[in-house]
Amino acid sequence: MQRLVQLALDLFDPPPSPAAAPAPAAAPGGSVADFKPKVPLALDGQALVAPKTVVNRPAAPAVPLPSLLSPAEFRHPQASREVLLGDAVVAYALQRARRRTIGFTVGADGLAVRAPSWVTLGAVDAALREKSDWILRKLSEARDRQQRMEGGRIVWTNGAVLPYLGEPLTVVLDPSHGFAGKGGALVAAVEQGSGAARSLHIGLPHSANPAQIRDAVQAWLMRDARRHFTTRLDHFAPLLGVRWASLRLSSANTRWGSAKADGSIRLNWRLLHYRPAIIDYVVAHELAHLRVMDHSPRFWDTVATVVPDYAQLRSRLRDEPAPLWD
Repeated sequence: MQRLVQLALDLFDPPPSPAAAPAPAAAPGGSVADFKPKVPLALDGQALVAPKTVVNRPAAPAVPLPSLLSPAEFRHPQASREVLLGDAVVAYALQRARRRTIGFTVGADGLAVRAPSWVTLGAVDAALREKSDWILRKLSEARDRQQRMEGGRIVWTNGAVLPYLGEPLTVVLDPSHGFAGKGGALVAAVEQGSGAARSLHIGLPHSANPAQIRDAVQAWLMRDARRHFTTRLDHFAPLLGVRWASLRLSSANTRWGSAKADGSIRLNWRLLHYRPAIIDYVVAHELAHLRVMDHSPRFWDTVATVVPDYAQLRSRLRDEPAPLWD
């Protein structure tokens, strides 16, 4: 009889809840649908030790997944595909190209991938997972850089502050034109509390709109950039044994300078935001190209003859974004 009772209990004992069963693992090279967010281990443990004897107990309300896990998300504006890398959702722009390998590019917009036409989508995702640590690190760095740029966006009003040669510069509207010079004038530092701040007086009325203030400040900075760059080109050219022929100012968003074999130099006027040592590195860099037109070890050895700490200055230029103007 006792054996019959036990058999009856076994027959009527409810089966384990489906929620306690582990989710199937994503197949290597699977599509995006194969990726599922990881469930916290504590929840798995609770499901596994739930008492089987409580048959009629009402189920606890489901906890929304976003409240348990909010994965980071990086989404390229032209994203055509997405993949889960670690705990981050990465939507990337995929372009087919005539090349032999899969190439990754991480920029301000996110991750862009160029792959040969014969490579399957699964193979592309597998390559991304293999390089996931590097990709996520670069995406985080790019996002942090963009946030710093947004935080440093210049508000074009009387009293606007922008970096000039690595130091804060305050814009002062001066409708009386109480200064000598064209368009504006740099006024010596004035003690303000514990620090000192220079000011740029611009000959505009206080009713000037943001675009007028921005354009006037840019015009002054470009004139000053030409003066400053010319002085530094004249300083470094003899040291490097080269001669430069012409200087043009650039407004490029992704390039600080360039040089041609005929001695023409192009420098971005926005370099004037940085401290003089960083500007010197870029000037020396472009002049060194008049001797070595590539980035071989010989080129960097040439740069080091006049700027020994070029590596640190190069890193600072990369890590310190210029402020946004628009």
